[in-house]
Amino acid sequence: MAYSAADLQEHPRFVLAVRFLAEKLRGVHDGNPRIARFLASQQRWLLSQAAFALHNEYDPDVPRSGLTISRLRDMVTGVDAASRNTVLNFLNQLEAYRFMRVAGDTAKRPRRFEPTEVTVEAMFGWLLANLAALDQMDGGARAVTVAGHPELFRLIQPRAARQTIGDARWREPPPRVAMFLWTESGGLVMDELMRRVGTDVPEAELVDVGRIDARTMAETFRMSRTHLQRLLNRAISEGCLVRKGDGRKDGLYLSRDFLQEYLGWQAIKFAAIDDAYQDACRKLNLCGPEDIRPAAKER
Repeated sequence: MAYSAADLQEHPRFVLAVRFLAEKLRGVHDGNPRIARFLASQQRWLLSQAAFALHNEYDPDVPRSGLTISRLRDMVTGVDAASRNTVLNFLNQLEAYRFMRVAGDTAKRPRRFEPTEVTVEAMFGWLLANLAALDQMDGGARAVTVAGHPELFRLIQPRAARQTIGDARWREPPPRVAMFLWTESGGLVMDELMRRVGTDVPEAELVDVGRIDARTMAETFRMSRTHLQRLLNRAISEGCLVRKGDGRKDGLYLSRDFLQEYLGWQAIKFAAIDDAYQDACRKLNLCGPEDIRPAAKER
């Protein structure tokens, strides 16, 4: 049985799972900053997952299936996740960066797109990282199972993507979370804050995340220092972050209520991924004792 979002929120090790994922995503960024940025804002995340879902659902026997401009437009504009022009610009960017290419005959209409090898590798790695984060909570074997049976990927990713894209709670994060996630590279900043939470999370109202060097962080994430400083100042004014002292050099705390807010939002995605994983394993008869998590109330 898959975790529900409520199960995850209540689990004492869930914060460590989210921290684990943040560490993994930082590694992705350091290895390929450009592709990491395509998952670093909420709108690009939604577009990327939608595009990949359509690609993974491609069936050569079904006319017009797969990833096309019109099908991606229908999928994301239907839930107000992006405008028609944003979809077109997004695909043009992917093609320009060689993350996506036209599949088959380029003269055939409608054109069908497919991800390049580097994009497939990145998305597969992203899924494994999320599954490994869940495994951190209960000693499961999700990531190992998918790594050994990569055919599961084509089943898990579209189901999880459609569940999250179709869920307004995930599409529209809480306002303070959205402040980071709807900002260019804001997801990278949020991951950095989670990396700093530490492995021994105190129950205090304030969680120490240390001093943030805005210049270094802006350079690392290839964003404007002014933009980053404005984001951090707004986070402080909204109570997400709290200064240790009067100066910027004194360091910051992450407020407990904001941390819980962020974990609650992340739980929606993790629950969708766990559900998609369990469903895919059943379809391919790969479920075994090592794939079944402990009972939800077993803590």
